[in-house]
Amino acid sequence: MEDELISEIRLNASHRLYQGHFPGMPVTPGVVQLQIAKELLEQHLHKNIRLDTLRTCKFLHILNPVENPRIQIHIKWRISETIEVTASAESGETIFFKVQATYL
Repeated sequence: MEDELISEIRLNASHRLYQGHFPGMPVTPGVVQLQIAKELLEQHLHKNIRLDTLRTCKFLHILNPVENPRIQIHIKWRISETIEVTASAESGETIFFKVQATYL
């Protein structure tokens, strides 16, 4: 049985991360997008997890925090010996990333 979590988050375009990535055209790095999904799942499960396997990971659109300050993160997971996760981020019809991963 899969569980599901949908979270809406607000990106802070003035965060220092965007000062160097990239000046005048802020872009949310892919690793940061994946970390957001991981931390949301950790908070929901009330435990620390670590990435074991990244089966698929597709970044489909640039996530600019000025153009898309609010995004939804969709996470589905199934727990057995590991935590099998599918996650994505979107705003309206735009999907920023899709990932399938295994966490321990």
